[in-house]
Amino acid sequence: MSSELTQEFTPVNVPVSERIRARLVASKTRFHANDNIAPYIEPGELDQLLDEVSAKLQGVLESLVIDTVSDHNTQDTGRRVAKMFINEVFGGRYVAMPPVTEFPNAARLNELMIIGPITVRSACSHHLCPVIGKVWIGVMPNEHSNLIGLSKYARIANWIMSRPQIQEEAVVQLADLLQEKMQPDGLAVVMEADHFCMQWRGVKDMDAKMINSVMHGSFQKDASLRREFLSLIKR
Repeated sequence: MSSELTQEFTPVNVPVSERIRARLVASKTRFHANDNIAPYIEPGELDQLLDEVSAKLQGVLESLVIDTVSDHNTQDTGRRVAKMFINEVFGGRYVAMPPVTEFPNAARLNELMIIGPITVRSACSHHLCPVIGKVWIGVMPNEHSNLIGLSKYARIANWIMSRPQIQEEAVVQLADLLQEKMQPDGLAVVMEADHFCMQWRGVKDMDAKMINSVMHGSFQKDASLRREFLSLIKR
């Protein structure tokens, strides 16, 4: 929706979150916690959203009976947390995917490539507690595959993870995106992470981790290739 249409049909006193939500609903676009909604945010609206979220987090602190007036440690906490959510921890929801330069497989590479471990940080969508871990990516290219620069794997992974996520869905999102971009014969993604919703609260188990994987193409069909990939990342 254009800025002109937004201004014509949306009263200026409507909160920016409601304006963005209205565009998403009108276009029948899903906006779950781990979805990217950047195409529906217009220039200048992220700053307005930051102001809106800051005010609401200030209300949360007040409802928790925290003195943000005389306690110098919490005087600007609402805004700090809002900036952390919008610009960092959940930033993958609000900005477009980082640019990825693709180039042809001129050398006709057809051997296993492994990228990782890539450190990733996310937050569980159930409790908004940190999820911190490592990702390994295996690629089996063919002569028609698109290749991408090494740093782009990390940039894409962090863009996907910088949203409220559950690990199982995050790995699928990452694998699907890389498969679409590169069109390799095979693609594998493995993630191992600590979940602070288990370590910080609930059962408070400090040692439990979660490991899961997604295999596409030749990694799914060829057991020996899958074993080679898994044995190499263990090193």
